[in-house]
Amino acid sequence: MLDTLISNKTRVKLLLRFFLNPNAKSYLRGLEEEFGESTNAIRIELNRFEAAGLLISWEDKNKKMFSANQKYPLFADIRSILRKHTGIDTIINNVINHLGNIESAYLTGMMAKGLDNSSLELFIFGEPIDQKYLLSLTKKTTALIKRDICCTTLPGEDEQIFLKSNRDALLIWKK
Repeated sequence: MLDTLISNKTRVKLLLRFFLNPNAKSYLRGLEEEFGESTNAIRIELNRFEAAGLLISWEDKNKKMFSANQKYPLFADIRSILRKHTGIDTIINNVINHLGNIESAYLTGMMAKGLDNSSLELFIFGEPIDQKYLLSLTKKTTALIKRDICCTTLPGEDEQIFLKSNRDALLIWKK
């Protein structure tokens, strides 16, 4: 859907990179490696986004760093569209909200880094979680969002250990 509205693939990648995870920050060469695209195409879009106020930038040693401008008037709207595009909103509504005693849920992997992917990797913390019901919900949601969903469930007390080893994890739901 998003690719139909925005035909520039670099632009879509940058929106996903910065607006799915608003704490993400990156620099030109890092984005070049992640996207596998020329620095010129990325630089043009970064400059456009910065001029429009979508991104903010600052100098860090010899690198110009970028991140989403969370004060941008349409920040929440853009983020909401991207969550719908990736299916995160459907996962929250169809899976997490129906499981019961969930403390938190995190997105990991490529999608947490803001890179579009055909699968979503979730870590769900809480107890007790009915694994059969979770499997049923994820199968239904997979069909709706047309992305594979891989769920790992852990007790709530393991959340801090998880966060220490998964720095790119993106909190998508908290009790």
